[in-house]
Amino acid sequence: MPNKSLPWLNSIVLTLANIGLALLASVIVLSLTGVDIGAAISQIYHGAFGTQEGRGYTLYYATNFIFSGLGVALAWHAGLFNIGGEGQATLGGLGVAIICIQLDGLSLWLLIPASMLFCALFGAIWAFIPAWLNAYRSSNIVITTIMLNLIASSFLVYLLAGALKAPGQMAAVSESLSAGSALPSMQSIMAVFGYNIVNTPLNISFLWALVCGAGLYYYLWHTKLGYETRVVGHSEESAHYAGIKSKRIVIITMMISGALIGFIGLNEVQGNSLQLNVDFVAGFGFAGIAVALMGRNNPLGIVIASILFGALYQGGSELAFNEESIGNNIIFLIQGLVVLFCGALQWMLRPTINYWLRPMDVIKKDKLPVR
Repeated sequence: MPNKSLPWLNSIVLTLANIGLALLASVIVLSLTGVDIGAAISQIYHGAFGTQEGRGYTLYYATNFIFSGLGVALAWHAGLFNIGGEGQATLGGLGVAIICIQLDGLSLWLLIPASMLFCALFGAIWAFIPAWLNAYRSSNIVITTIMLNLIASSFLVYLLAGALKAPGQMAAVSESLSAGSALPSMQSIMAVFGYNIVNTPLNISFLWALVCGAGLYYYLWHTKLGYETRVVGHSEESAHYAGIKSKRIVIITMMISGALIGFIGLNEVQGNSLQLNVDFVAGFGFAGIAVALMGRNNPLGIVIASILFGALYQGGSELAFNEESIGNNIIFLIQGLVVLFCGALQWMLRPTINYWLRPMDVIKKDKLPVR
């Protein structure tokens, strides 16, 4: 049984212990490959935080993880397992590319709200399909979201090989967005305040991701819809007796979840590449599952976990570049171990931690005032 008098047990101590086990398992696997563990850790840290460029890329990758983690966490609070992040991010990027191409020449400060709206709308529409099927046809949302990932990928390839294909290009890519359509970079923003930093793909999407995190926290714990979402996730039967329309909550929750994940397209297409290609999502949609698990489905925890994953992504790339025996798959290995220990085995250490923290619980009770 959880120790209710120590509410921070599950949210902090247990999470840190599970992450520690995941990292320990990663170290063991690395050691089996014959890699110098100390040198590997040093290279990962230096690649992620040792330079301005490394920090910029770390936060750039973290932006995508924040969006995907928030989307997965919101669905989780409603008792839904949204594995459709890849498809929702794909449609989000498609919405950004279409609006930027169609409104080329529009003032950037009018284009940004329009692209954000279409990005969220396309992601939400793609999430509406499995939500409706789950609410009104009792379809398994895990299966439908996975299937829609494949459909979204195939749909994008179809468009990039046809209607959206850039003239004169052999590759399946869209025409390039104009330079005036690009989101302001953090370098240009910091220059306004008198700070000169190295140019990286980091852009204002990072700030928007933080706003989304704060907004989701407020939504879940300070609004009526957020309360109803958590009730449905806790017990659909209780929600029914409380007069909550669970089908409505499922659809609203999934659409907001899809909109949040769709913002990956904003960061990738309008914030970096200025072009739509077939693999721009690059697994960020699936990674949101690991981020949400590590962050205990709490927006603040997700932001912290996203920065850690961004560091692993950037530092892991640096390690793979410097060590011939290690490829980029080391990143996916660590992500998989995080899912294993923070998901499937998340309660494995609870009895042990509960036992060792029991004396603190007794001390806390002894200090309570006597009435």
